[in-house]
Amino acid sequence: MLEEAMAAIAEDGLAALTMSALAERLGTSGGHILYHFGSKDLLLLAALRWSEAALAEERRQLLARRLTAPRRLDLFLELYLPRGPRDPRWTLWIELWARIPGNDELRAAQQELDRAWQEDLETLLAKGVARRQFAPLDVSARASELLALLDGLSTRVVLAASSDRAAGTALDTARSAASLLVPRA
Repeated sequence: MLEEAMAAIAEDGLAALTMSALAERLGTSGGHILYHFGSKDLLLLAALRWSEAALAEERRQLLARRLTAPRRLDLFLELYLPRGPRDPRWTLWIELWARIPGNDELRAAQQELDRAWQEDLETLLAKGVARRQFAPLDVSARASELLALLDGLSTRVVLAASSDRAAGTALDTARSAASLLVPRA
């Protein structure tokens, strides 16, 4: 169900994703989907968690690779940013952010998912500093700054639905900012 929900979001956008439309794609009923998830919000959260779990595994593999810290950082940036304007994961993130103010469950999930990215980036930066591949820096602060920048760039990519070049431009901008925020030793 979650894979199909992500495919539907990528193809038609989040606004077109209704329980009945998803049920039709799956050959089941909207009630069946609601039975499993309870609400559209919880379905969207489950789809985002499913997508983020796959990315968490990619991050773990990235951090374990025998690469220089600058190369790992570059690959981290690529992994974080959306693939293009119709990236379903980022569409879900934007929707989640909009729904957080009135929903403690969504807020807790957002904090949990963000914390995983923060911790992995801090680990990457700390190893780079320890190996003298990055100049000494406040790892936690720089990770937060980079992630905030990446969130903003990602939002611009997803909202620039008419520009397929937006993802490449965002990556170039992220690389430039990372070189300033995380200088080499």
